[in-house]
Amino acid sequence: MPIVILDDVKKSFGSVDVLRGVSFAVEKGQVLALIGASGSGKSTALRCIDRLETIDAGRIEVCGHRLENPKLNLRDLRLDVGIVFQSYNLFPHLTIEQNIMLGPTTVKKLKKADAREIARDVLTKVGLEHKANDFPEQLSGGQQQRAAIARSLAMQPQVMLFDEVTSALDPKLTGEVLRVIEKLAETGMTMIMVTHEMNFARKIADKVVFMHQGLVHEQGAASILSNPQTAELKDFVSNEL
Repeated sequence: MPIVILDDVKKSFGSVDVLRGVSFAVEKGQVLALIGASGSGKSTALRCIDRLETIDAGRIEVCGHRLENPKLNLRDLRLDVGIVFQSYNLFPHLTIEQNIMLGPTTVKKLKKADAREIARDVLTKVGLEHKANDFPEQLSGGQQQRAAIARSLAMQPQVMLFDEVTSALDPKLTGEVLRVIEKLAETGMTMIMVTHEMNFARKIADKVVFMHQGLVHEQGAASILSNPQTAELKDFVSNEL
């Protein structure tokens, strides 16, 4: 049974149809790269998976949660799903360690000592254990993004969502963030990534979903990027080179 299922999902903003019947599934432990031009509906699809947006029609199931269910417990859903955005959204008045401890202590009601242990563990995973007592402004953009990833990991989610997390970073900082995501993939973390990094998608994605004008035009193994079957994907890949 897939851990994430989208079945004929539709979403409009006013008169604009953003998702026009999107279907794909992700197995536990898979890395899925969601690609397409700006405005194709990728980020909206991702936000629907965390119920940051509600859908107009269709079905989404994530870790056993039916997202169209009006009685959905959002707290339970978000314990299972972590999401990292382009903007780091770290609290500037808290140290990196305090930022990471916030979720486990307030949402999971863990003792501070236990939350601190988790914070140290996830900071080690993203290579920032030496920055635990620094404030966000003391970190580079790449380090802040890695801290944001650590903050999501501290909640021990079953699925991680990444929404173009490197788009605001220069190539060097992009590389350090992508290396962290690659290490996560090696641990078997289920991940869905909206990304423009085609070489990275080729390298770590088990599955690629190409969206165009609110529809899934092509999906399959990462090899579809080298051998596209639709004119739209062929055009998209050629523009990336």
